[in-house]
Amino acid sequence: MYLLDPGQFDSTSAEKKFAEISSQHQQAIQHHLDHSDDVNSDLSPVDEEDINDNILNSVFKTYSTSFGNDINGDTGDTIQTVDRAQTDLVHTFRSSASACLICIENIKKNEAIWNCQCCYAMFHIQCIQKWVREGVYQHAYKTEGEVDTKDIPWHCPKCRSEYKQADCPKRYFCFCGKVQDPSFDPWLVPHSCGQMCGKALKPECGHTCLLLCHPGACPPCPKTIQTKCHCGKQKPKVVRCSVKTWSCGQPCGRKLSCNQHYCKLPCHSGDCPACPMTSKQSCMCGKSSTTRPCASPQWQCDEPCGKLLSCKSHVCERRCHGDQCGACPRAGIRKCPCGKTEFELPCTEDIPTCGDTCGQLLDCGIHTCSQRCHTGPCGACRQMTKKRCRCGQKSKEVPCYKEYLCETKCTIMKDCKKHQCKRKCCDGNCPTCEQVCGKQLSCKNHKCDSRCHRGPCYPCPLTKAITCFCGGTKITVPCGKEKVTRPPRCNIPCKIPPSCHHPTSIPHRCHFNDCPPCRQICGKSLEKCQHLCPVMCHTAIKVLVKENVAKAGPWEGKPVIRQEVIKKPCPPCMVPMATQCLGLHEVLKIPCSELRPLSCGRKCGRTLACTNHTCTKECHVVDNAPDSKMHGDNCEECSSPCLVPRPEGCVHPCPALKCHPGVCPPCKQMIRMRCHCEAMVQHVSCHEWVHADAVTRDKLKACAGECPKILPCSHPCGAPCHPGKCPTGQCKKKVNLRCACRRKKGDAVCMDLKDGKRKLDCDDICEREKLKKKKDEEEKENARLEEEKLKQQAELEEFERKMKGRKRKPRKETSVQNNETFLSKHKKLLIAAIVIPLLGIFAIYLISQ
Repeated sequence: MYLLDPGQFDSTSAEKKFAEISSQHQQAIQHHLDHSDDVNSDLSPVDEEDINDNILNSVFKTYSTSFGNDINGDTGDTIQTVDRAQTDLVHTFRSSASACLICIENIKKNEAIWNCQCCYAMFHIQCIQKWVREGVYQHAYKTEGEVDTKDIPWHCPKCRSEYKQADCPKRYFCFCGKVQDPSFDPWLVPHSCGQMCGKALKPECGHTCLLLCHPGACPPCPKTIQTKCHCGKQKPKVVRCSVKTWSCGQPCGRKLSCNQHYCKLPCHSGDCPACPMTSKQSCMCGKSSTTRPCASPQWQCDEPCGKLLSCKSHVCERRCHGDQCGACPRAGIRKCPCGKTEFELPCTEDIPTCGDTCGQLLDCGIHTCSQRCHTGPCGACRQMTKKRCRCGQKSKEVPCYKEYLCETKCTIMKDCKKHQCKRKCCDGNCPTCEQVCGKQLSCKNHKCDSRCHRGPCYPCPLTKAITCFCGGTKITVPCGKEKVTRPPRCNIPCKIPPSCHHPTSIPHRCHFNDCPPCRQICGKSLEKCQHLCPVMCHTAIKVLVKENVAKAGPWEGKPVIRQEVIKKPCPPCMVPMATQCLGLHEVLKIPCSELRPLSCGRKCGRTLACTNHTCTKECHVVDNAPDSKMHGDNCEECSSPCLVPRPEGCVHPCPALKCHPGVCPPCKQMIRMRCHCEAMVQHVSCHEWVHADAVTRDKLKACAGECPKILPCSHPCGAPCHPGKCPTGQCKKKVNLRCACRRKKGDAVCMDLKDGKRKLDCDDICEREKLKKKKDEEEKENARLEEEKLKQQAELEEFERKMKGRKRKPRKETSVQNNETFLSKHKKLLIAAIVIPLLGIFAIYLISQ
């Protein structure tokens, strides 16, 4: 991280760089717009449809406000005209829907255009300018400059409407002509300014268009005015300005052209039709008469007039007529056939020939007729003349009336620049190519049926009608666009009968494919209960069915999943119904489909025969019960043991075992217990023991033997079996007595030893034995110490030898004298002498057990 020095920062260079980068960004954006196929071309059809709906609503917002109220004068034609204007408007801003008929390219939404004021076709402004220039150049070339180019008109490439040179577009304007070079806004109609159109409506009524700037013709005037009907008999009423005239429906009553009958048609616009009545009428010459329509009293028969002319020699040869026959055509001054001599003869005489040479110019335009004055045509010129062929390559002497043509075929390419002329003796003005182009048009449906031409073919002139499913709504699109144009949105209710059992479906708009699933309540009467099914319609439900066929191998495709329409049965009736439970405990509400004798789930609760418990069966029907509380024949039997609390001290069950009414019988069980001295087991009746007092219990528990308990002196008590502790200090058992060294022996009474009255002391012999024993122990200790000292001396010498290291001279073998002690020498014998007696004692102990 570093800091910039404010003094080193140049604001001028930064602004310059910013301007350069901004310019590059603008160029990139313009390049993208110029080379993109269409603005908003990446929109999905659904998104484009939503945008089109929003644009349509905004354009027709003001118009809908004026046209929103229903007027009796509104006709179907007026409404259809409005719908057609909306459809044409949507068609103009669909992606790739408009094509320039000059360059045969789609018109992008951000390109400059010009639209014809008659057919409202759109063209690129550069294309129409080029069209005008080339048309003027060709016309001036053909007239060799005799006509001023400013006076040469030009025509619309589509409808051939004529325009003046001053009308050639030079600038790009919106549809209403108010804004020059309108910018593209995706939320407005392309090439429009978004302002009120304001054009004078046609036919002119004094009002202006209320739509926002739009392509195509303006819709009918939505204003309301007061006008009379066609016949003028009814009072004026309020109608739309676009349909000023209206019919009252009453007979017209105007006098027809025959001046005899009156018009019987309902009130209508325009002149009354011809009289439908008939009458007998004479022809113009008066020779024939026939029954004819009253509306055409004048008619001609097929015979000549036959009236005598003014010359009184000839009759009129004209077909039946009503005017004057005129003068005789043979009267007055007449000329001979060649026209050189005039004669004035009666009409009864023919004009003779003059005898002079005819001299009339023949058909060749070079020679004259050499015959005498004659009637009829002069005939062909038969003079021989040398003529050059039409292509100018050869010459030959032929009759003048004949044209000399050589056999040379023209090799010049025709105007299509694809085929040669191939005409014999061509004069260079090769005819246009008469072959059919035959190329497939851009619509991919038809071939070009124009004459063979250069450049791309014009778009297919045919149109296709795209209709909704019911056919009530349709739009007309250029041929080939039907594949990419979505069908129109139809607001007519769908007329497809429902596939379920309902007579009519929920009203919804016209659509393709199957109708949506029926959302009405089923309403069928259920079979078992006649209640109405309350769930959503399930008569025709679409389900996906997958074919579960075992694959023969991995090369087989995925299983086919098809859609089927099935009829599901009505679910069980769930209407709650009140019913009494089996045991008459409560009233339950259960679904109608589950209505049956039902248990409430609680226990029966009736008092059993033991009068202590109730029936624990689940709610059931009770048979032969005396009342609503006592048990019946089918209630359970009490299998519970007696649960009456036993007397204190009795741990046995009731002798009756099962639950019973009243007091429990006496317990007959025998209690096993030890006597006071715990030497014998006594058996006492539980009933006697529980109801006995403390003294009686001591007597029942005592046995007939002596107390075997050990006194503190280690002798048994010897008293009769008694409770509590044994008496102490009165033991009369004989015991053995020893001195302190346990050498001398004697007898005494146990209680005397406890009182200290009897005691055995040691004598001199006992003292000597003690001294001898002490001396032997001291000798053993000295021997042990001596042996320990020698062992330590040997270990010391061994340690010193290892510390001195290795000698160079050979070692001298030294003899080690081992002085073994008594214990080490007789160790095994001593161990055997100790272990053998111990094993013998242990064996004797095992045998005695």
